[in-house]
Amino acid sequence: MPGNTFGTLFRITTFGESHGAAIGVVIDGCPAGLKADIDFIQSELDKRKPGLSTITTQRKEEDKVEILSGLFDGVTTGAPIAALIFNKDARSKDYESLKDVFRPSHADYAYQQKYGIRDYRGGGRSSARETAARVIAGAMAKQLLNTAGVEIYAFTDAIGKIKMNRDATQKELNNRFSNEVRCPDETTAALMKQEIEKAKAEGDTLGGIVCCIVRNCPSGLGQPVFDKLQADLAKAIMSIPSVHGFEYGSGFEGITRKGSENNDEFFTDEKGNVRTRTNHSGGIQGGISNGMEINFRAAFKPVSSILKPQQTINQKGEIAEVKIEGRHDPCVIPRAVIVVEAMTAIVLADHWLRMRTDKLY
Repeated sequence: MPGNTFGTLFRITTFGESHGAAIGVVIDGCPAGLKADIDFIQSELDKRKPGLSTITTQRKEEDKVEILSGLFDGVTTGAPIAALIFNKDARSKDYESLKDVFRPSHADYAYQQKYGIRDYRGGGRSSARETAARVIAGAMAKQLLNTAGVEIYAFTDAIGKIKMNRDATQKELNNRFSNEVRCPDETTAALMKQEIEKAKAEGDTLGGIVCCIVRNCPSGLGQPVFDKLQADLAKAIMSIPSVHGFEYGSGFEGITRKGSENNDEFFTDEKGNVRTRTNHSGGIQGGISNGMEINFRAAFKPVSSILKPQQTINQKGEIAEVKIEGRHDPCVIPRAVIVVEAMTAIVLADHWLRMRTDKLY
């Protein structure tokens, strides 16, 4: 099963299944000499771990990270960094009734067709539990980017039909993890929570939108023609389970404007920095960062595991009814925010290292 590795210079490989012994990641290419803050890595994991509130899955996992290699006296050596999280609260018996049927909108049927075998316990490799390994790698990438002053802020912009509909202040962005839904606007966050609780009570689920902002990103990140920065960001974000849409800058709304309205005019600020008066390009032009704020939005579908009975087929192709049991998120957005940040950090760290090899000066 290839396809478990992402990145060029800053490269990660994740492994493990939802109901296996453990999940983990190997990070290759992290430069030597970086002081690794393990407490920071754990704090990032704590933002996505299950069982945090009534609006997330009640699976109880500590998600305690164990670093196996790549550090000496708390500093990276340049060797591969291997990290592990043991699964401690998997209840595989909840999935026994699903071993012969295909859950609607899950990976069950596609995996069975491709491999001739599938791990029906929580979806195995297709489970969003795998994203915990990405958060570990993202935390290391953030620490690397911190040396360049890069800041990444992802947050919940919409859940179902409830939308924030305004820009967040810096103070709100700093406090975005202070509420259960990760929305910077506390009033909107309360409405979003109510919407999730309502869907959960009905045995249903909701989708939503995660917005991500990158500040202080240096210009020059990105590799034409096929490794454009937005292309790699799109691939990274679209690889997250449940993501069905990606747009950056003016995105799809940009089609409603004329070129004269959508173009970003250049100017030089009082410090002599080249800036643009607007930022419809989302901080990326020609596939390369231009020094402006990078911004994008990711759309997540409603979680496929609903508690209502559904019609499906079994492995013999016969009509069957399926009723999913067990512990599932009624909305993945609150736990997905930190995963979006992690994948963004991995892409930027990779391109930051690549940029340093592009020219001599």
